[in-house]
Amino acid sequence: MRDAARRAAAFIAAHAERLGELTWEHKGPADFVSDVDRGAEEIVRGVLLGAFPEAAFTGEETYDPAQALGDGLAFVVDPLDGTTNFLHGFPWYAVSIGALRGGALVAGVVHNVPAGDVCFAARGAGAWRARADGRLERLAVSRNTDPARALVGTGFPFKHLAHLDAYQRQFAEITGKTAGIRRAGSAALDLCDVACGRFDAFWEHTLAPWDVAAGLLLVREAGGLATDLHGDDAPVAHTPVLAGSPAMHAWLLDVVQRNS
Repeated sequence: MRDAARRAAAFIAAHAERLGELTWEHKGPADFVSDVDRGAEEIVRGVLLGAFPEAAFTGEETYDPAQALGDGLAFVVDPLDGTTNFLHGFPWYAVSIGALRGGALVAGVVHNVPAGDVCFAARGAGAWRARADGRLERLAVSRNTDPARALVGTGFPFKHLAHLDAYQRQFAEITGKTAGIRRAGSAALDLCDVACGRFDAFWEHTLAPWDVAAGLLLVREAGGLATDLHGDDAPVAHTPVLAGSPAMHAWLLDVVQRNS
């Protein structure tokens, strides 16, 4: 999985040098795709299914809602999480790969393309970051327990405006009670930031399975919680996600639920 992400990241990085030549296509409101997304997904598919030809594969750009992942090995892939960032030259986007067996997450990789860092996890083996300079470090969620000192990540409900009123109420309370809120535009990297302890917590109302497959496992293996807005474990599906250290998750869940 790390090799597949590395190859796709190299492909994306090469095309980042010629953004003016790319053609944007609309998938929906403020939702774009390019040949880079599709090319990166084909690279990931080729590497993973070359090694595991029996596996099921779901990618953002070839998603078929009628396709079941099955009970065996399955890969869930976002070949370029943060496409809008990439197309604007905003340096925060990633390749995300999650692996499931029997419907349960067993491994995850998120390759930060501009930074070169790779976060990865395996069930029961912890979460790790391989830095671009070669250093390897084990990840752990924040130890902060004071909301007033917390930095919280988020994603705006730009595709689902029906959530906007509740989101604005949540945003207002969280803004007034924390050190700050950040919205960088890549949920996969937001969940890495929770696992790394850079974000104390994170919430977003609507995410896709390829956005979260790797990040959910990273947070959990780093000692955190990753749930839906009811407090149940977030599935690899279209779902809201609320993640953080145990203490900050509990605080944020209370705020979100009271303002839903």
